[in-house]
Amino acid sequence: MKVRTQSKKVNKAWLNEHVNDPYVRLAQKEGYRARAAYKLKEIDETLGLVKPGMAVVDLGSAPGAWSQYLRRRLSPQGAALGQLNGTIVALDLLPMEPVEDVLFIQGDFREAEVLAQLEAALAERGLAQLDLVVSDMAPNLSGVADADAARIEHLIELAVDFARAHLKREGALVVKLFHGGAYDPMLALFRQNFRVVKAIKPKASRDKSAETFLVGLGLKG
Repeated sequence: MKVRTQSKKVNKAWLNEHVNDPYVRLAQKEGYRARAAYKLKEIDETLGLVKPGMAVVDLGSAPGAWSQYLRRRLSPQGAALGQLNGTIVALDLLPMEPVEDVLFIQGDFREAEVLAQLEAALAERGLAQLDLVVSDMAPNLSGVADADAARIEHLIELAVDFARAHLKREGALVVKLFHGGAYDPMLALFRQNFRVVKAIKPKASRDKSAETFLVGLGLKG
């Protein structure tokens, strides 16, 4: 009985925090599906990542807030609808409600056949090379530190491999990472593959969250 009472208290506290979160309120006001849009917005505004005419892939895209942000940034009027100056392809294991002019592929990025489907979609659009790859992918965490670190590393390694195969030399990769066992190896991996590496914890990322974002600018080699 005590466990249930404690659980109710935790759920109520989380709900109260969520409802009163200024980024949640701002997302509702501005038509974003999640507060995560403001994480990418801050990263973009800090580093100037998104420019008109770009070809972008959004990995781990559901529910679609990052794709919505990218779509507005690639619109000449900054609009959620209408003309788009660029290309956005999104992918996630979960379903995603359509975002206008964004091609969505549902599948597991860890599976070779899904990766092949993504590559085929890029080829159909004549996108031999990309300007930007963004990844908000994260595994389901078990609480077992070593296992969670391995899952995080695997997703980031796949994203780096994909970036090396498809990014322009001056392109950029953004991935989500968590402070812990995977942090130092993944930072080293980025430094091996990119000329400039930045670690950013956006203001929209909750203070108690261990998440941060690594940005690699310009491929080496």
